[in-house]
Amino acid sequence: MAPLLQDGVIEDGVIAPTDLDLYPESDGKPMAENTEQYRWIVILKENLEILFASEPEVFIAADLLWYPKQASQPNPEDFTLRSQAPDVMVIFGRPKGKRGSYRQWQEANTPPQVVFEILSPSNKTKRGVREMQVKLGFYQTYGVEEYYIYDPETDKLQGWLRQGKILEPISTLLGWISPRLGIRFARRGGEELEIYRPDGRKFLSSVELAELMEAERDRAEMERHRAESEWHRAEMEQRRAESERHRADQAVLQLQQAVKQLRQGGMPIAQVAQIMGLSEAEVQGMGESGDI
Repeated sequence: MAPLLQDGVIEDGVIAPTDLDLYPESDGKPMAENTEQYRWIVILKENLEILFASEPEVFIAADLLWYPKQASQPNPEDFTLRSQAPDVMVIFGRPKGKRGSYRQWQEANTPPQVVFEILSPSNKTKRGVREMQVKLGFYQTYGVEEYYIYDPETDKLQGWLRQGKILEPISTLLGWISPRLGIRFARRGGEELEIYRPDGRKFLSSVELAELMEAERDRAEMERHRAESEWHRAEMEQRRAESERHRADQAVLQLQQAVKQLRQGGMPIAQVAQIMGLSEAEVQGMGESGDI
């Protein structure tokens, strides 16, 4: 009786490779080696997600394995030659959604256009330097348009831009605006790297984003209270105006009644006008309007 296998099948006594054998969803490496590397990966990924939140055809991922080509047999020795897991990658023209890995042939053969790598201490060893050279060659071979490397320890930023089939180094990145993303790289007063959105807003950490949201909520609450106060003031002003109008109407009625009584008593118009502080025409007008 053949053994039961969850994923693989047996063909001619040989277990055929499963999908995850061919395309593992983990390279066995940690996402980050220290807090600064992790912090910058999160800053880039989350702020780019916010920047393109309204665009359904922009897929952004962090530490996701990218396979440009299909494979027929698993081969651990060439794993880094046929796949990479950029710290952050941006793919225009592909829908947002869940993925265990990015298999390019299943994604309209669309490669990531923009890739970021955040250096860790191990990237600076001889082996690490070779791995970064392999990454550059990989990204150049498989169509990446913009490639950026940032070292949080030294605050050094490097970038490459595709020119034909080659990723050419960008001479200076201070003030540089990404052609694809529209973001701008800057540094103020010797501080660490700053990144700005096309609308001028700065990329923020998760804590800064939370503080900004709290401040926005506070401002919204204050604005609501201010609007309510304005409404109450307007309502009180309306009531006051209505009260003034009512008092004015009552005063007119009282005046008309007084004039009526004096006229009915036989007092001449001129004398009524003098007593009531009116002109003779006003007294006469009251009589002509039928009020008297």
